[in-house]
Amino acid sequence: MPSRYLNFRSCVPWLILLLEALFLARSYFMVLTPDGRVSALKSYPEFQDVNHMVIFGFGFFLMVLRRYGFSSTGFNLLIIVLGVQCSVLVEDLRVFFFTQANEGLLRSIAKAVVSMTAVAISTGAVLGKTNLLQLIVMTLVELTAFCASRWINRAYMEVEDDLSLMHVHLFGAYFGLAVAFCLPEPSPGLDKNRSTPKSDLLSMLGCVFLWVFWPSLNSLLAQSRMKAVLNTYFALAVSAVTAFMLSALTTKDGKFRMTHIHSAVLAGGVTISFTAQAISHPWIAMILGLLGSVITVLGSHCLQRCLNHPLKIHDTLGVHFTFGLPAVLGALAQVVLLVIKQWTHSASVYSLDYLVLMHIGAFCQTISFALITGFITGFILNTKLLKIPPVSKYFEDQFYWEFPHLAVGF
Repeated sequence: MPSRYLNFRSCVPWLILLLEALFLARSYFMVLTPDGRVSALKSYPEFQDVNHMVIFGFGFFLMVLRRYGFSSTGFNLLIIVLGVQCSVLVEDLRVFFFTQANEGLLRSIAKAVVSMTAVAISTGAVLGKTNLLQLIVMTLVELTAFCASRWINRAYMEVEDDLSLMHVHLFGAYFGLAVAFCLPEPSPGLDKNRSTPKSDLLSMLGCVFLWVFWPSLNSLLAQSRMKAVLNTYFALAVSAVTAFMLSALTTKDGKFRMTHIHSAVLAGGVTISFTAQAISHPWIAMILGLLGSVITVLGSHCLQRCLNHPLKIHDTLGVHFTFGLPAVLGALAQVVLLVIKQWTHSASVYSLDYLVLMHIGAFCQTISFALITGFITGFILNTKLLKIPPVSKYFEDQFYWEFPHLAVGF
């Protein structure tokens, strides 16, 4: 194997050391104050839930490939701990340059952990096709781009801060698809690009972790936390039931298909993320959960053949129909519910049109910015400087990890 494919590991430690030196320099100027101690203690349980969700949930959720388990969990942990520090640094720079109020360190870390959901989703689209050096670069670029997108939505589209953060699923899915478009496609008959019963079981375990902790993600920064928790749970429950029902109906022998359950049970949580704290009637949340599960299962049938293949997009984990389409549905549902709410309160046509235009503009800006920055990142990852792995080494743990029992043969 050419040495240029192997010496990427000599670059990774130095890059990590450089980043940690930067984060350490930033923390030198950080002063811990007891401001907002009561509110911090109240939000800590939800923060811990989201932390478990991102590390345990996505760590196991990504273990769907038969020979890529070490890299799925190990790389996920590394980019999360690096990405959270990077996101806090970017948030501090935004506060410094735009002279905005500092909301406290715990809230800043909570936002950073939620922002890492976008990176975890994007990683699913390029899973097994990038080395660790490329993943670190993608994480740094994506977090910076997502922070810029949120700032545009707040400054120009007048979107509230907690709602702009809920664009994380939308941004992560389409950023990952744009990066995947730029990467070389794997060989059609590559045997490593499939799952086994064991890898499906571990991935389903991660899915269960995500399902359990998803209400905390939607309520962590919400103003009406209890309403957000209840609506998210109802939407998740209905999407899980619908996933089992549609899986049995769409298979020839009436058996459940793990691919459907793996992706559709989370659709309700993604769909309801925009409106979780605004819905007053649980049946609306339940309908959104049902529609999210339907669009996910139908998307898994149609998109892989009708859209991904002609566009030459290899979406390893199917993030488009698992996170992208439910997020689009949720954004559109938010606009519809906003129109209904303003209409019943006898709002003027001008103010209603303005609000709808702003929310649709934020939705379009998020997708456009994700695609543009994703394409740019994909071209950067394709450069020889980042040691592109050969297609023959896609979906292969042995390329990155030491296996003592295979040392002689390797």
